[in-house]
Amino acid sequence: MDNTPDVIIRQLGPQPYVETWSAMRRFTDQRQALWPDEIWFCEHESVYTQGLNGKPQHILDAGTIPVVQVDRGGQITYHGPGQLVGYIMMDIKRRQWGIRRLVSGIEQALVDLLASYQIPGYARAEAPGVYVDGAKIAALGLRVRRGGSYHGFSLNVDMDLTPFQRINPCGYAGMAVSQIAAFRPGITVAQVISDLTPFLSTRLALYPNSPLTATSGGKR
Repeated sequence: MDNTPDVIIRQLGPQPYVETWSAMRRFTDQRQALWPDEIWFCEHESVYTQGLNGKPQHILDAGTIPVVQVDRGGQITYHGPGQLVGYIMMDIKRRQWGIRRLVSGIEQALVDLLASYQIPGYARAEAPGVYVDGAKIAALGLRVRRGGSYHGFSLNVDMDLTPFQRINPCGYAGMAVSQIAAFRPGITVAQVISDLTPFLSTRLALYPNSPLTATSGGKR
């Protein structure tokens, strides 16, 4: 039997980026051995985030959109309304997982979700994330500290994609981006959360012997 504790799913709605990042770090630093893993779903106002490996030249013209230097892996990406952001606070040391297994699990859950919408998504080993017809539809960036992961993924649902034209997304000049609404007009972030959760449960082995605990609000 899998003895992994229950996972808590928090549907947080719109959240300020920097405060949410600080809350993730605080959760990771304070977590105890028997704390359940947590997944936070939210949206952010317009912001560019640049990872530990980020290079300033990949920001072509930030304009009035703030740029935040963060401690995840990866390069530059954009968050904005209509994009689902999922933060994965998982004790991978307790699970005896490597970071590659976690990344693959997230990517495959997103591919499974897209397949359920009849969208042919796929992952690329040389460039983490999920793609459709060569265009990036989901980005990944993680950090592991004290055996626990934080940060996670962003999935373009139904958003203004033009801010991506002002950066080299994930460090790739001219990379095209896409979103679910291009294939499923009218899709909402709330619907995607509902549809994605079972796929994450399967791919990340989120306590398969017990129902997920869905909550809202109340970051630690």
